[in-house]
Amino acid sequence: MSLTESLRPLFWKNYPLHELNPVEWEALCDGCGLCCLVKLEDEDTHEVAYTKVACKLLDCQTARCRDYPHRSQHVADCITLSPALLNEISWLPPSCAYRRLQEGKNLPSWHYLNTGTRQSVIRAKKSAAGRCISEIEIDEEHIEDYIVRWVR
Repeated sequence: MSLTESLRPLFWKNYPLHELNPVEWEALCDGCGLCCLVKLEDEDTHEVAYTKVACKLLDCQTARCRDYPHRSQHVADCITLSPALLNEISWLPPSCAYRRLQEGKNLPSWHYLNTGTRQSVIRAKKSAAGRCISEIEIDEEHIEDYIVRWVR
């Protein structure tokens, strides 16, 4: 069965997140890579600040994971997102398809399920592609120097 055969027509509009099959769930990801960026949380206010520092597995040119199927074996705190976890995670960017659908919103117009191309997330400047730096290239002591405000 091919990928497209596993996707029901307009599945993101016709089914709640908890009723999606695994292929549909994965297909919702727009590949922006923003969830793979290091985030800093203020212990007092719980405010989350994004950095432009990416997980060591993220290809900073494409914003795609270099070993997605085995990522948890290489990165201990990598999260496997699920419908249940959506209620616990507050740091997904507002543009995230999972977050938007959970909030009752539509997919953004630039989402590849609407446009037919995965490049649309990059063209819309909603991707970390070409805008991040790998965690292996920085001194962790200076992580605050890499805070950015690109998530809206």
